[in-house]
Amino acid sequence: MLGKWLRENKYAAGILLFVRFYFGYEWLTHGWQKLTGGFTAEGFLNNAVTKPVIDKATNELVYPTFTAFIQHFALPNVKIINFMIPLGEFLVGLGLILGVLTTAAAFFGLMMNFMFMFAGTVSTNPWFILIGGILFIAGANTGRFGIDHYLMPFLRKMLTHKKNPTDLTTGTGTNHKRLHA
Repeated sequence: MLGKWLRENKYAAGILLFVRFYFGYEWLTHGWQKLTGGFTAEGFLNNAVTKPVIDKATNELVYPTFTAFIQHFALPNVKIINFMIPLGEFLVGLGLILGVLTTAAAFFGLMMNFMFMFAGTVSTNPWFILIGGILFIAGANTGRFGIDHYLMPFLRKMLTHKKNPTDLTTGTGTNHKRLHA
């Protein structure tokens, strides 16, 4: 019931607008600070490998595949990671503030928060996961008062057009009504 209200109600969309602005501002400013402040993830990544999340009862890694990913991919490619994290944070924030591709922005924000938590950082991540989850559950209604209001119908039309191409010379195909209207 709450999910349906979040996904369809215009008043929910209004509340989500303010949530989007707050959340987007947080992502945008964190990303911008990293983009302009000489951010490096190397220390964070090294710490994630040398002090991974360990189950205290069994003394085993809780996220062994994530630790292996950090050790064997992220650290050797730290220059790419140093660019992608700040850019990702900035784009998530921009998407949420402008209301463009908001569901995707919320999804990628959630992914980054989970990655940070898998590495053992709690910080504001649970709060961001809660808010990001609400925005993601609300789906298209999150961007109802934003660019998505105009962009999503356009994208749907473009995708539908590609799925049902019309032969413009004969007017045959599933979209032939368009030529005769």
